[in-house]
Amino acid sequence: MKRNLLICCILLFGLTGLALSAQEDSQEDSYGYKGPGLDAVTVETAKNLQDDYPVLMRGKIERFLGDEKYLFTDETGNIIVEIDNELWNGISVNQNDMVEITGEVDKELLRVEIDASSIKKI
Repeated sequence: MKRNLLICCILLFGLTGLALSAQEDSQEDSYGYKGPGLDAVTVETAKNLQDDYPVLMRGKIERFLGDEKYLFTDETGNIIVEIDNELWNGISVNQNDMVEITGEVDKELLRVEIDASSIKKI
């Protein structure tokens, strides 16, 4: 009986180790990808996309609106972008700097915003 229990434990721990190893490999692959990604969209296009649609946008941040919200502008219009404080990573921009924002469309009944997942100065 003890022998069967010991064999079961060894098999269980062995399979768990294999599963964790496979999970680590897949995370490494997803972070190492360097090929093409999202194509940039305009503010006008983003306003017509469905909720949670991933976007990449290039333009300028015109002003801070409060509560992590900013007015983002490109050649087609403007939209409110929510940029969490921790996403800034020490970069500093003003209304004349071009930025690239990656995020997703946040569509409500009467408004459309972008929930940023990254920002960089370009």
